[in-house]
Amino acid sequence: MYIHLGNNYIISSNDIIAILNIEPPVSEDIKDIIEIAKNDKKIINISEKDKQKALVICDDYVYLSPISSTTLHKRSLNYKKEG
Repeated sequence: MYIHLGNNYIISSNDIIAILNIEPPVSEDIKDIIEIAKNDKKIINISEKDKQKALVICDDYVYLSPISSTTLHKRSLNYKKEG
């Protein structure tokens, strides 16, 4: 199944490795993940500036989503039940 991450981005739920909360305060580990993804050109920011709420780590890319990690998690559970 597919999950809508916000701003017309939809990804396969099978590609998701982790959904992490990035609302302040953000841990140093998460900051490191974001920095590594930026350096590798593997980050896709689908949020407006300073509106990121969740970090979605996938097989190929890392997404900065404007939708909360709780909502994204619920969506993934709903899709798994339907599929």
